[in-house]
Amino acid sequence: MATFLRRKAAVLALGVLTLTLAGGGIAAAAQPAANAPVGAVQPGHQPPVTAAQSQAAKAAIRVAAAPPAAGTVAWAVVSIDGTLLQHSANVTGAFRFPCCGGGVTAGQYQVTLDYDVHLKSYQATIGTNDPNNVPPGGEVSVSPRYLIPNAVFVQTRNSAGGAADRPFHILIAN
Repeated sequence: MATFLRRKAAVLALGVLTLTLAGGGIAAAAQPAANAPVGAVQPGHQPPVTAAQSQAAKAAIRVAAAPPAAGTVAWAVVSIDGTLLQHSANVTGAFRFPCCGGGVTAGQYQVTLDYDVHLKSYQATIGTNDPNNVPPGGEVSVSPRYLIPNAVFVQTRNSAGGAADRPFHILIAN
């Protein structure tokens, strides 16, 4: 009886070890490559990062005197064509990706700051600062920009969920 239990325990331990190693390998393979090549397409359907975007983001992060203090916010109001209408001091730029082709759909924007924001909290809403204009209805989502730690990716959609250009307000909490 003791031999049977020892064999069963050995098989069970080997099975647990195998599953643990296999699970760790799967989790490690699922992590994005830290040094992915510029121009690589991000799995979440963000447009690929160009060399010019990467260089501009690096230049913006170099000019930062210091990131904002904890508890402060960076913010921007971005027009339907990607122009910054208003913004806080740490926002260095925004643009709308040219529509359609190369992994780009309508309503895709990038907002760049002068400090690393990839672990910050983002909030966005459809809107403009024009007092004579009611913005169209729609949806907006925000995420860290793939391979650019000091930028956020914004996707806007119409009320039916289709990709559409929309003006928006964004807030990055520090």
